[in-house]
Amino acid sequence: MTEICCWIDHALTAARPQSIAALVRYFRDLDTAEEAFQEACLRALKTWPDKGPPRDPAAWLIFVGRNAALDGIRRQSRTGELPPEAPVSDLDDAETDMAQRLDDSHFRDDILRLLFVCCDPVLPVNQQIALALRIVSGLSVAEIARAFLSGESAIEQRITRAKRRIAQTQVPFEPPGPLQRAERLSTVATMIYLVFNEGYSATGGTAHIRAALCEEAIRLARLLLTLFPAEPEIMGLMALLLLQHARTPARLDADGAIVLLDDQDRTLWDAKMIAEGLALVEKAVRNQQPGPYQAQAAIAAMHARAKRAEDTNWPQIAALYEALQQLQPTPVVALNRAVAVSKVHGPAQALNMLDELETALVNYFYFHGVKGALLMQLGRAGEAKIAFDRAIARANTAAEAAHIRLQIDRLIKDSDAARTTSR
Repeated sequence: MTEICCWIDHALTAARPQSIAALVRYFRDLDTAEEAFQEACLRALKTWPDKGPPRDPAAWLIFVGRNAALDGIRRQSRTGELPPEAPVSDLDDAETDMAQRLDDSHFRDDILRLLFVCCDPVLPVNQQIALALRIVSGLSVAEIARAFLSGESAIEQRITRAKRRIAQTQVPFEPPGPLQRAERLSTVATMIYLVFNEGYSATGGTAHIRAALCEEAIRLARLLLTLFPAEPEIMGLMALLLLQHARTPARLDADGAIVLLDDQDRTLWDAKMIAEGLALVEKAVRNQQPGPYQAQAAIAAMHARAKRAEDTNWPQIAALYEALQQLQPTPVVALNRAVAVSKVHGPAQALNMLDELETALVNYFYFHGVKGALLMQLGRAGEAKIAFDRAIARANTAAEAAHIRLQIDRLIKDSDAARTTSR
């Protein structure tokens, strides 16, 4: 029973983007689509354990959700005009291409279309991304708040306002034209990146890497690259996701605990995925149009090329982070640059760089973890303990707290070894 429950949970998560997108296309209303999907999920939880999983979970959910929503409309108004019928799969789970049927040209994916709809310029950019993360990928308000380093109530209000704005302005649920797609490209790319990051960071309450989110982000990025094959930043985005995801087999140990990059068995990294990512990085760089995703992909490429942790070219990575900070001057980028600087110039210089970041990142657990690590390397154990305690207090999940404790244990071990060697 445990195995079937795990499968059902994974299937519902994986099917959500496709199902929501198809239901939005059918009903042309975000709230109706969400409610229909939730009703379908409830029915799946009741029927799948006994009858077994359908061959096509997304088709099943779309069919059941559509019918549940139509029943609700009939109850509300017996005389109201119902939405036109659309070809969908039946409960016999005959496999069809219905969730990919959008138009007869280049824009063939419901999910990607919904992304562009959510990123309509009628909404402020922060509302576009928050809405897309909630509607398309089903991230919780808490997960979106972490992505924005913001409070949950603020994110909830942002999503509510976005939905209201879409309804008031009657945003068309139609495929945008080439010019509109180009105008919304940056926001769509950001959303795809955040979806991947949520899955890769495994902040869902356990150390389990949420592969479904990562794989969906990679699929969407690949579709986006098909639409914009000459866009260097989309090449960079695709490369970044591939190079990061290639490490997945080595990121957890046998007990499910996070394995730090320096300790990962690099023979487990996906060589084919790395090769594709490296080729995309080189192709993007040849365009000589630098951008944030290309810089991040170049950093990931430096790690991918190192056969051993000690072979990592940290001077080059530090230089790339400096370039990234010029392209994307955010506190988190500055924090990551400080880590790279510590590898090249030592912890003292990196610690000085953190002073101006404390106000912006005071609630970011990783900031305090990095600070604690630098202080420990400088032999300032008392201050390091305070920083580590702050990091653990701000951890969003047990996995994050365990990750910080792992760093503490490692640093203490390294410190003890250093003292032994110096005697």
